Amino acid sequence: MTKIETQVKLKQLWEGFHWLFFVDVQGLIICLRRFEIELAAGNLCQAEVELGTATKLMLASGAAMELAGSFSRKEYENQIIPTMKPPQVESENFSGLMSWDHALLIKILKRLSPVFQALPVELHTQHSQFVNAYVTLSSAHTAVCTRFGGDEKGSLRCNKSTAVSKLKIFAQNRLKLIDPNHKVTDG
Repeated sequence: MTKIETQVKLKQLWEGFHWLFFVDVQGLIICLRRFEIELAAGNLCQAEVELGTATKLMLASGAAMELAGSFSRKEYENQIIPTMKPPQVESENFSGLMSWDHALLIKILKRLSPVFQALPVELHTQHSQFVNAYVTLSSAHTAVCTRFGGDEKGSLRCNKSTAVSKLKIFAQNRLKLIDPNHKVTDG
């Protein structure tokens, strides 16, 4: 394989699995909205189906994250990082946090936090699986970030602290939203 073919392959791998990740995020948005509607209507069985589907999408997101980073740190630094900086993108501090999908998902999770806090007992098992799926996703993201040096330096968006330390803060904040009673994360 030529150098150009390798560069194209890596870029396609990186972008393709990120696209899958965002499709999963869009699916999560739909499922969590439907979960909210079904729960409000008292349809616990259907609410459980929606939360179960959201759990599967969360796990798929973690797998996409892992697969997106299935190459070396050197390849990442030389061939992927340049695609996330001007002139390839408009922003100096490019991040997936900038997407409307991510913003909407966080808005929904904030709205659902009191719902998760008062969840009917019939949904506790599925909710635990959902929270554990988020932990799996977060761990996958952190592992990929570490593989590419994120435990040593900041991200494109924030270089004042390591990228991994930022991811851990994000994970703690997300867990506060989805597991407000700490039933899953604290045992």
